[in-house]
Amino acid sequence: MDLYLIGYLLCVWLSSSRVLGGYPIWWSLALGQQYSSLGSQPLLCGSIPGLVAKQLRFCRNYIEIMPSVAEGVKLGIQECQHQFRGRRWNCTTIKDNLAIFGPVLDKATRESAFVHAIASAGVAFAVTRSCAEGTSTMCGCDSHHKGPPGEGWKWGGCSEDAEFGVLVSREFADARENRPDARSAMNRHNNEAGRTTILDHMHLRCKCHGLSGSCEVKTCWWAQPDFRTLGDYLKDKYDSASEMVVEKHRESRGWVETLRVKYNFFKHPTERDLVYYEGSPNFCEPNPETGSFGTRDRICNVSSHGIEGCDLLCCGRGHNTRTEKRKEKCHCIFHWCCYVSCQECVRVYDVHTCK
Repeated sequence: MDLYLIGYLLCVWLSSSRVLGGYPIWWSLALGQQYSSLGSQPLLCGSIPGLVAKQLRFCRNYIEIMPSVAEGVKLGIQECQHQFRGRRWNCTTIKDNLAIFGPVLDKATRESAFVHAIASAGVAFAVTRSCAEGTSTMCGCDSHHKGPPGEGWKWGGCSEDAEFGVLVSREFADARENRPDARSAMNRHNNEAGRTTILDHMHLRCKCHGLSGSCEVKTCWWAQPDFRTLGDYLKDKYDSASEMVVEKHRESRGWVETLRVKYNFFKHPTERDLVYYEGSPNFCEPNPETGSFGTRDRICNVSSHGIEGCDLLCCGRGHNTRTEKRKEKCHCIFHWCCYVSCQECVRVYDVHTCK
């Protein structure tokens, strides 16, 4: 490892150690091995970093739900990395660091808005799924929103109780966002936008019963969408996020900061939109102050004119090209009955990376 990289990583570590309060450091549970043992080790609640008193009480009172909370944050981070895989900032996480994104989310940017929304949605999604699978004794299937069945089908299966998952996410994830400042107001709004996405995308999922799949009887239940659907939707909300300005006014409890839309001629944000009030860095070059890792050595798409293309992703620095040999299955044949045999072929690909 060269001295430049060592120096950069050291600066990132020092910088991130100063900003642990910028966003929830309990998100670091998603990258650790300890979250899977939460359900059997109640005393572990006290060792989870960054919990405020309300979250600590929640953890101890509802310990069996905590693995799903951690799994939900992990799901959100993975979806963030998928959605931003071709962008200059690709949702990089830092191992062995409580501030798992470094200082990059300490600013009230679009990126911060998206990560809060997708993480809160992930918690609600994972808790809801866990309840439907019967892994928790304190929750289960939804029996409150069925109504009369439709023509040609009847209620059956286990309807997922998304409202319970949303409630858990709201109680836990928003517990630290009770300060009268603009960042807490922004985080609360974006957290709720992420959770609302799940409720908006609940749908009927059905299964046919009958001889040879004749669908003589069809049973249906309420189900969450695939999490990828939620990620795609929130990524669109990221692209159209509303820029806000901070206003201060005095209330009985003292000075309070609120958010107001910056440009009145734009559509005002709804509860389903993401909001931010600070600009993003360009993420082209490494910068320990902003948390940018730069885009050097990132793989780019030479044929694309989009953000993942070599022109934009490489920030005008140009790109290098190398050839890479890959072994792949080829000439596959189906044999009756019933297996597939394949040969192994070596193919040569061009790989383009940013200078």
